[in-house]
Amino acid sequence: MQHTVSPVGIVRSCFKEKFAIPRQPQLAPAARGVLELLPPFDQGDAVDGLEQVSHVWLLFLFHQALEEKPRLKVRPPRLGGNKSMGVFATRATHRPNGIGQSVVRLEGVEPGRLLLSGIDLLDGTPVLDIKPYVPYADTVADARNQMASQPPVAIAVQWGDAALAQAREHTLRLGQPVADLIEQCLAQDPRPAYQVPTPERVYGVKFWDVQVRWHYPQAQVIRVLEVVLA
Repeated sequence: MQHTVSPVGIVRSCFKEKFAIPRQPQLAPAARGVLELLPPFDQGDAVDGLEQVSHVWLLFLFHQALEEKPRLKVRPPRLGGNKSMGVFATRATHRPNGIGQSVVRLEGVEPGRLLLSGIDLLDGTPVLDIKPYVPYADTVADARNQMASQPPVAIAVQWGDAALAQAREHTLRLGQPVADLIEQCLAQDPRPAYQVPTPERVYGVKFWDVQVRWHYPQAQVIRVLEVVLA
């Protein structure tokens, strides 16, 4: 049996590339975006009452990770990227139908769009459905996951003087918490777990319309080098 689905909206996100997106929602509260609703859901009736909700579940499509052949086993980053597990035991992006889910904070409801924070969604992500978060039903007190029982350990993020000044300038220009976003995302250490970079290697990623570059001057330390217009 096959089903055809159509998106109800498209996410306009601070994340312009997959690298450095937090591996789970809520790890970077400063990560913001807008869900632009598509007709006929942009008329207001579909979101009537949603202003009473603080968080929503988004069912979305991993539109840049779609594959014709399903994967039965994947290598989750949580396990260092070198151990295989069944796809249904992980939240890897390589899903049988390309479907992901995230619970995000609903910052506001406006005509034709929802304002979001704490997102982990790439710019341009198609959203298939929106469901309100229900605390008494969605919070399971005795739930367990032995593979991911604790949040990831944050890595130290240091700033070069020029880089911090640049981030603050872009924060004012964009009206977005650029410096907080950089710290929260880089603290998750976006590099592959199996990779041990030399201090000379410089990494980069685009948030909003700025390019962020950093390196690892020592183990478990990131130093932001510059934050410039992309």
